[in-house]
Amino acid sequence: MAAGMRLSIVIPSLNEATVIGAALSSLSAIRARGHEVIVADGGSEDGTRELAAPLADRVVVAPRGRASQMNAGAAAANGDALLFLHADTRLPENADDAIADALTKSSWGRFDVAIEGRSPLLPAIAFFMNLRSRLTGIATGDQAIFVRRAAFGGFPEIALMEDVAFSKAMKRRSPPTCLRERAVTSGRRWDEQGVWRTMFLMWRLRLAYFFGAGPDELARRYANKA
Repeated sequence: MAAGMRLSIVIPSLNEATVIGAALSSLSAIRARGHEVIVADGGSEDGTRELAAPLADRVVVAPRGRASQMNAGAAAANGDALLFLHADTRLPENADDAIADALTKSSWGRFDVAIEGRSPLLPAIAFFMNLRSRLTGIATGDQAIFVRRAAFGGFPEIALMEDVAFSKAMKRRSPPTCLRERAVTSGRRWDEQGVWRTMFLMWRLRLAYFFGAGPDELARRYANKA
């Protein structure tokens, strides 16, 4: 990375035993280049923490909730820049160099995303996710949000839409750098729940949030898939 810039990768986890080993193993090269990986666990009961411990620089336990977990991971980080990565998402090669270059232009940013899964519609969904993000300046957690530590004010500790709320706050500081390199995320949610059903659910939730629905209410709707 650019002169002396160290990256801290924060992975929020909750019962991710099936994927956490592969996720952390995929980061071994970036760790070897001097960057750190922190797993912020929300109280897993399936051995996630035990599997993560030998493959991460640090495992911290935080109150359950993606925002509170990411904030706890950031508080434990030593890096000059923070990258928030889902456990089922893989970074592109040389992501650290891409981030270093991006952070010379803006205080935060994100990657384009590709979605792996069974449905032939997933590439189109990823295309429109990336396009929408580029047009609106709003990033989603699947896109591996990164930020200069000095500019990080924390994720709002709300039940849902913390990535949207964070993006809105960061946009007041600077527009994001939208990298075209792709982070590859799992399409397991789409495969399990159905592509059309998941797509319409997320659009309904985002529309409700735009019109003022509270995060707790949105989380209830998401849990009930309604």
